[in-house]
Amino acid sequence: MNFLPTLRNLVTAYQAFERYSAPDLKALGLTMTQFDVIATLGNQPPMTCKELGEKTLVTKGTLTGVLERLETKGILERNINPEDARSQKIGLTTSGQQLFERVFPAHIQHLNQAFQKLSPTQMQTLQESLKLLESIF
Repeated sequence: MNFLPTLRNLVTAYQAFERYSAPDLKALGLTMTQFDVIATLGNQPPMTCKELGEKTLVTKGTLTGVLERLETKGILERNINPEDARSQKIGLTTSGQQLFERVFPAHIQHLNQAFQKLSPTQMQTLQESLKLLESIF
């Protein structure tokens, strides 16, 4: 079985998604990675770096730099983990939560404009196909 056309379609679909999503986030003052972190932390209790890494699409090496930049901007804060002093809990500051409340709904609405072009059946089929693809790795 030749999987290369499928692989190409997957990659080009993700690239198309980035071309659609990234300019909207840039207009909101964020990168895709920053948005991923803020969206993950929004309306959530603080979490460890490990938990954050598991819940985002950000690699550990990239996550460290992103967290430092967001902390410098006053968007997130790190505190000693009361359950394990060897780690930190990361959460949004009040300013970060306000940013989340402003940018998250706006960007979701932007994405919805594209995804609403799919019928409910197409959306379900796409979700099932992506889950199947994920399960083989």
